[in-house]
Amino acid sequence: MSNIYVNSTNKRNIAYLIFERKKIRCLVGKNGIGKKNREGDHKTPKGIFRINQIYYRKDKFLNLKSGIPVFKIEKNDKWCVDPKSKRYNSFFRKNINCSYESLFRGDEVYDLILVLNYNLDKIKKFKGSAIFLHCIGEEKFTEGCVSIEKNYLKKIIHKLSPLSKVIIS
Repeated sequence: MSNIYVNSTNKRNIAYLIFERKKIRCLVGKNGIGKKNREGDHKTPKGIFRINQIYYRKDKFLNLKSGIPVFKIEKNDKWCVDPKSKRYNSFFRKNINCSYESLFRGDEVYDLILVLNYNLDKIKKFKGSAIFLHCIGEEKFTEGCVSIEKNYLKKIIHKLSPLSKVIIS
């Protein structure tokens, strides 16, 4: 079993992801790693998380395999980030009336997404949603996710199992 460790640094938005003895610079929330208080607080939650599933752009990767369930991102795929919605913090494909993040984006940020189980088992409204480990983009921070270079993320997913955890501290 291979775990992923995300350790904070003295710079709020920068951390190090450690996987199989490799230390990789990554970005975290604009307000760093800590206790997540609410949706939109720009904090990456501290804790130990399962990886529920992996989503990827089929036009960017061929036959992606992992020990974690893998799904192709379609053009209409979205993640509900609206605390007032019954579908809060969940994937959906059919249009519903809520605020959402599109998973099929023009940039590379969501080309490959590992969905962490933050606030998924017993969903609490306004507690935060869509905590992903995803590809790094143009921004210098995330809204609460963890992001790393796409080529590193691709190498990592092949070695994950259902027992793998993401430990953020």
